[in-house]
Amino acid sequence: MQQLMGNLPAARVRMSRPFSHTGVDYAGPIEVKSWKASGAKILKSYFAVFICLATKAIHLEVVSNLTTQAFLAAFRRFTARRGSCKQIYSDCGTNFVGANNELAKMLKEAQHDWKEVAETLSNHGTDWHFIPPASPHFGGLWEAGVKSVKYYLKRVVGTERLKFEELATLLAQIEACLNSRPLCPLSNSLDDLNAFTPAHFLVGESLHTVPQGELNTNISHMNRWKRVQSLSEGFWKKWNSEYLARLQQRPKWTKIQALPKIGDLVLLKDERLPPTQWNPARIE
Repeated sequence: MQQLMGNLPAARVRMSRPFSHTGVDYAGPIEVKSWKASGAKILKSYFAVFICLATKAIHLEVVSNLTTQAFLAAFRRFTARRGSCKQIYSDCGTNFVGANNELAKMLKEAQHDWKEVAETLSNHGTDWHFIPPASPHFGGLWEAGVKSVKYYLKRVVGTERLKFEELATLLAQIEACLNSRPLCPLSNSLDDLNAFTPAHFLVGESLHTVPQGELNTNISHMNRWKRVQSLSEGFWKKWNSEYLARLQQRPKWTKIQALPKIGDLVLLKDERLPPTQWNPARIE
């Protein structure tokens, strides 16, 4: 039963610092070599995809395995460069659940040890939201990010096995490509061919630009700060007026269907069931 398409979540349509509201997912495995020589040991590696729900900016981190400790290390590298997250959304993977428990434990211990900064620490806590089990369509934003990364990896790497450092370098370059993808025109001028990209929120301009001349160093610090603030406000105004309007389109699920009623016989969908077996239930 496909009901009328709902509204976008609040984290997708409210202005916020990039990666304040983040979706995360794993992809892989990718075979890497321990060193570049014959007889090198082949290892499995993965990569974590962090995507900003508001700006669609992507951050990629190489992860050595699927343990909670490995993800926590990748999460620390991510927050060290992108800032702390207010909310994180993911599936119910055991490593994500373990990371959520570990972060909550670390925050609780820090509050216990340092009473005077407990209030400050509580303001920097991260709320972790898990989508329902077996519901990948709840995480369509990061699933699309994983698909985009795999598209480049398959065409660049193929069957070749890279070293861990080479894979990390390649993912950084793929990250730059994805963050330079156009979202909407930057202006309505016929002579302006520039596009609005996720990189504008990260570095203030597209990651693929013509090198500019030397900046005027006579500008005061206050005027420079005001210039940066003006650029940031202009980006968010463009994001709010044009980009969000494109997201609100509803190309499918355009009709209101009848809702299930108490007492109706329904089937619980479970792809793990063998053939000829069904899972009926009654709505209570």
